[in-house]
This record gives sequence, C-alpha cells and structure tokens, in this order.
Amino acid sequence: MWLYNVSLPTREVRLAMKLNAKKILLPILFTIIFLFLASNIKAQDSCDSTCNQNDSACLTKLSDLCQQKVNQLHDQANTLSNQIAQFNAQIRLTTLKISQTEAQISLLAGRLDQLGQSVTSLTAAFSSRAVETYKLSRFEDNFFFVLSATDVSDAFSRFHYLEKIQQEDQSLLGQLQDAQTLYQGQKASQEDLQKTLQVQQASLNNQKTAKNNLLIATKNDESKYQQLLNQAKAQLAALSNFATSRGGGIIPHQDLSDSWGKYYNQRDSDWGNNLIGLSSYSMWQVGCLITSYAMVVTHYGGNTTPADVAGNAGNFFSNTALFNSPGPSANGHAATDYNNPSLSQLRDALNAGHAVIAGLSINGGPACNGGSNCHYSDHWVVLRSVDGDSFRINDPWYPGAMNASLNDHYSSWTIIQAKIYN
Repeated sequence: MWLYNVSLPTREVRLAMKLNAKKILLPILFTIIFLFLASNIKAQDSCDSTCNQNDSACLTKLSDLCQQKVNQLHDQANTLSNQIAQFNAQIRLTTLKISQTEAQISLLAGRLDQLGQSVTSLTAAFSSRAVETYKLSRFEDNFFFVLSATDVSDAFSRFHYLEKIQQEDQSLLGQLQDAQTLYQGQKASQEDLQKTLQVQQASLNNQKTAKNNLLIATKNDESKYQQLLNQAKAQLAALSNFATSRGGGIIPHQDLSDSWGKYYNQRDSDWGNNLIGLSSYSMWQVGCLITSYAMVVTHYGGNTTPADVAGNAGNFFSNTALFNSPGPSANGHAATDYNNPSLSQLRDALNAGHAVIAGLSINGGPACNGGSNCHYSDHWVVLRSVDGDSFRINDPWYPGAMNASLNDHYSSWTIIQAKIYN
C-alpha cells in the first residue's frame, strides 16, 4: 500500500484562493445582473409589452412606442414582411387604445355611480326640507303667529329661524343643481367614450381583415406581393392623372338623390380630403371607384357614404388606396369583375336590373390583367340605365352629374372594366 504525504494549503494560500475566486465570480455576477436588467428594460420599452388595463401611464407609454414602430416601418422598404409587421404594429396600437378607452369608461362608471347616489340623497333631503319649510312658512304668514308669540323677542326669533331655514334650503338646492349638472356632463362623456370605443373596435376588425386579405391575395409570397403592388401603383397613377388633368380641388357639399339612390361626388368637402385606407392618397385624387361603390350601396337601400368606405382599411390592397377586387358587397349584393366587357353585356345587365360600375379608359383597351400593352381605367362611373347607344351615368367627378349622359364628357372613351352587382 502506497502512502502519499500531501501537505494542506497554508492559511495565507487559502485566503489568496478565496480572493482570486471573488475576482472571477464578481464580474460574472455583475454581467448576469446587467444582462437581466437590460433585457427587462428592453421588454418594458417594447410595443409588444403588456400592461395592467388600469395602468393608464403604462398604456400611454406603450401606445407611443407602437406609434413610433408604425412610423418606422412605414419609412422602410415596401416588402411583404414589412407590410405584415406594419399591420401587426397597427393592430397592437389599436388594441392598446381600446384598453385605454375601456379603462376610462370603467373609471367614469364608478364616478357616475357615486354621483347618482349623491343626486338621489340630495333630492330626498331637499324634498323633505321643502315640505317642512312650506308648512312652516304658511304658519308664519298667519296673523295668529304674531299673537301667539310670548313677546316681541320670541316673534323675532321665529322669523329669524324661518329665514335661516330658507337660506339653508337654497344652499341645498344649489348643491343638488351642481350635482345634477356634473352628472349629466359625466354621462355625456361616457356616451362619447362608448362611441369612440365602437369606432376603435371597428377599426381593429378592419385592420385584421386587411392583413388577412393581404395574406390571401399574395399567398404569403414576396414576388406575388411585388407584382400586385406594381399593378396597384399603375392603376392609382392613372386615376390620379385624371384628377390632376381636370384641375382637382374640393367642392361644396352636395345633398342630391332621386328614385335610383343618392349621388355622391369624390371631391365633396365632407370627405374630399380624407385619406384612403392606410395610404397617402386622398379621396378627391383617386376616390372615383370608392364613391361609385357608395352610390350603388344606396341604390340597394344602404346608407354608406364615401367617407365610410375610405375609412375601412380592409377595403383596400395592402397599404395602398386600390379598392379590392371584386370588393365588398353592396348591402348584400355581391359584385363580379369583368375585363373588356362588351356593350351588349352591359346593356343586358342594366336591363335585368343589375347595378353596374364602369372603368373608363381615354386610350382604349384592352384592360390590364397581368400582361403588357394594356391600359388601366382612368376613371370610374356608375351606369344607371341604357340611353340609346350610350348610357345614363352618375359621375363622381363633375358637380351634380346625377343621371347625366356618358357622352357629356366621355363620348370617345372606352369601357374596359366593369363591376356588375347581382
């Protein structure tokens, strides 16, 4: 059996080893703490962080962060992944705004409950005092009251007491009126917040729909997205050129209608400057198709305005102002898109009672359908009825152009696209 003589470290050596270990472990510990704090701070400063719904300061901070993210993404390259990220950030921003509004409504509900109880208590107190004061004042008006007093001092005290009671009643009445005024004001604020919440919830649904439509249209394929985006840019450029070539500009609001439905103008002051969807295009520039669609909705008994259509991001391709194809139904009547329709096809549709929106080209056809040597519609109008070898139209560009003749301004133009509603 072998024996080894192993000497243990001296006290000084052991102390030195401890110091070396501390020198090694302390930097590692500080690094771990720093990374933890840094990740925690980063998480708190992210648009995707969470907040307690009642923490208004946190919700406001996250809303600001999400708005910054939306702005940053908007300035970056226009790719499919970037557009999806924009939708996600916008959806998150709207969700936070909904939480803020719900928190305000909840806070107001508590205040209204307290105010309601105060009004009830003050009303009961005032009613009780009013009855007693009325009885006392009737008694005091009697001449018998003076005769029943023990002396002049007693009579004066009774009159003074009555006067004080009446002053207190006036004060109570003032408190009641103030409480009622405050209650009505808070009630109105709550109703306004409820309306805001409805708008925000509708906006959130529209944003989710727009994102879903984009994924369906592109099949999550970048090349397909770029192809559709280029087509959208070309179509919007054609519509914008038409508006610019005719002078553009906003016109006073018009309120026109007949048995067919309402007439709307894309340049109407009520919505002409409204931006379309998530784009930078305004209604007066490229809103002819949107305005025509709104008119068709009224033809079928709906009450949609161009502003309603433009404000729904789900109606448009990606973040552009291009109306989806075939677009939403018109009060339950679905549309079918046609490229290069024949005149007989359009006449048959109108004679059968269908509503028709027509895309006009100043340079003739054919309509573009992914190919070359083609044209995009320069302007869209509503075809109302057959008029000899032409049509009666609602033109969303020229003021008051309700049931006008197509030949008034477009005699040499070609109908290269159509939306026919069932």
